[in-house]
Amino acid sequence: MKRLIKNINIKKIFTKTMEGIIILLVFIIVILYYLSRPVYSNRVVYIPKGNTNYTIKYLNKRDFDIYKIDKVIIDYFGYPQAGWVDLKATKMSKLDFLYKITHSKAALAKVIIIPGETNYFIFKQIGKKLKIKNFKCDIDEGFLKPDTYYLPIGMKPSRVCEYLYNIALKWHKDLSYKFTGIWNYKVYKTKLIIASIIQKEAASSQEMPLISAVIYNRLKTHMKLQMDGTLNYGKYSHTKVTPYMLRNNNSFYNTYKHYGLPKEPVCVVSKFAIKAAFFPAKVNYLYFVKCGKHHIFATTYKEHLKNIRKCKIK
Repeated sequence: MKRLIKNINIKKIFTKTMEGIIILLVFIIVILYYLSRPVYSNRVVYIPKGNTNYTIKYLNKRDFDIYKIDKVIIDYFGYPQAGWVDLKATKMSKLDFLYKITHSKAALAKVIIIPGETNYFIFKQIGKKLKIKNFKCDIDEGFLKPDTYYLPIGMKPSRVCEYLYNIALKWHKDLSYKFTGIWNYKVYKTKLIIASIIQKEAASSQEMPLISAVIYNRLKTHMKLQMDGTLNYGKYSHTKVTPYMLRNNNSFYNTYKHYGLPKEPVCVVSKFAIKAAFFPAKVNYLYFVKCGKHHIFATTYKEHLKNIRKCKIK
């Protein structure tokens, strides 16, 4: 009788053990299936600063199938990275995705936007470095902020444009408030056009207020600006301005043919050029000529011709 009871107990223990093992195996299979499900994503995703729960909530709102249950695995792997993260792929398992958002770093490309450059060449540089074909932004010429940028490779073109635009907008607004106390883009754009001509013509930041004065003085006396730099627009940014170009270019950038300012800025500008556009030097200069590494200024045409001869002798 005791042996029979013992055998029954052993069978019960064995049965419960097997049931436990089966439940465990089913649980493991379910977990493995869950973690092997495909996740589709952009190669580069943005992970905000914050705790794991905030990261999960943020990703879930952006159509990633990430839930609170995933916190256990994320916590096991470490802590979510912050910023633009390069996942190196657009399709992966959920397990791989959770690992990558805790370990991957964005691959950054260095992009330098210098004063005097045009959107045509800036966008070519960005497209090449970020591996984006035919990259282009709907951003006004001259509006981008000159600076050094570190942009994630794989970032969506629209995101790149949005990022560059927002930085430039804040920069221009700050300068406008500093110089005038208001932000009126229509008025500011006129100053930006003048600043871009100053940027192309001046040999140094010290000369900028003087070049600015020449522009304003010529506009005031209804003279044509006749400045070569206005023809270094767009794809002609690095092209030598020739007599042929002066005669045959009929665009509004040709200030030898048309009175007044061009309708658009010529290039990206420095803060010194913008300041000079708002605050020209209080001089009566109407002419200037390049002489070595700087310009010589004159009030009359006779004096200007004298300066030209002087520079040729040098």
